[in-house]
Amino acid sequence: MKDKAPIKILLIDNHPLVLDGLKALLECYSHIEVVGTAGLARTGLDLALRTRPDVVLMDINMPQVNGIEAIDLFRAQLPDVRILMLSMHDSREYISTSVLRGARGYILKDVATEEIVQAIETVAAGGTFFSSGVSDALLERRPEDNAVPLTSREQDVLRLLAAGKSNRDIAAALGIAAATAETHRKNLKKKLGIGTTAGLTRYVIDRGLN
Repeated sequence: MKDKAPIKILLIDNHPLVLDGLKALLECYSHIEVVGTAGLARTGLDLALRTRPDVVLMDINMPQVNGIEAIDLFRAQLPDVRILMLSMHDSREYISTSVLRGARGYILKDVATEEIVQAIETVAAGGTFFSSGVSDALLERRPEDNAVPLTSREQDVLRLLAAGKSNRDIAAALGIAAATAETHRKNLKKKLGIGTTAGLTRYVIDRGLN
């Protein structure tokens, strides 16, 4: 049986020590291939066009073009690449703007290496991933109320969806069947008039939960 191809990842950060450290850590994992590093967003985009990575792990605070602005550049030229933001900031504004621009995940720089690897794996597989501190920031209570009343169970499911959890993860966390978790997901989409899981995440970002 042929081995599965490694996840190709491009690292973009204007701090050489961060780049070198991340590259060294990720190269310890045989299923991850670091195809390049860059200190600027535009340099990273040029490199991405040549190397065609599966995932771009990118910092936000960079000179010339910051990471959030760069999301649009990548999505315009490489629509299939998955963007994972890596930042020291757990600002709700940064997080929500990144997601709305098209980032598939947002993790903080102080998380363990294993969590970075988990984020890369999740995003590469087509999912979304937010580190625990980011999930807390997403779910901070905002003054505006929810236009559509949700049951406590629906709110629990929505919180987990916003954290990038699968039906199986939600089922395990709430002690329900995976099929029940999928039913809740479908009901939430219908109830809120939102057709995608990404849309549900945006709903959480915009309104917050109890």
